[in-house]
Amino acid sequence: MRPPLLPLETREERFDFTVGTAAEFLRSAWPELREVRFEVGLMPLASDDDGIPRWSVHPDERRIVLYRLPIERLGDLHHDDDLHRRMQIESCVFRAAAEYLDRDPWDLGPERFRYF
Repeated sequence: MRPPLLPLETREERFDFTVGTAAEFLRSAWPELREVRFEVGLMPLASDDDGIPRWSVHPDERRIVLYRLPIERLGDLHHDDDLHRRMQIESCVFRAAAEYLDRDPWDLGPERFRYF
């Protein structure tokens, strides 16, 4: 009996890839985000009045930080599969970018959600 094979990619790599692809989509659609750095952090330094933040926005530094552990572990998925985990991560990227731009998240990719 052979030992189990290691996964081809780790959760951290999948998280980074998902954040990166969502960020590139947003950068291509919104010129205001082209110079913004999307970074991944493990945990925020402290909680706030709303609990543990999933991201922090720093407009003066042109930086958005998404916190992997709160997004992955504190999310409320109705289906625990790869697709829904990816959608949860992308949702956080969109909401963080919307906060940075002071817009509604649905305004960031309106054509993406029209199926008619």
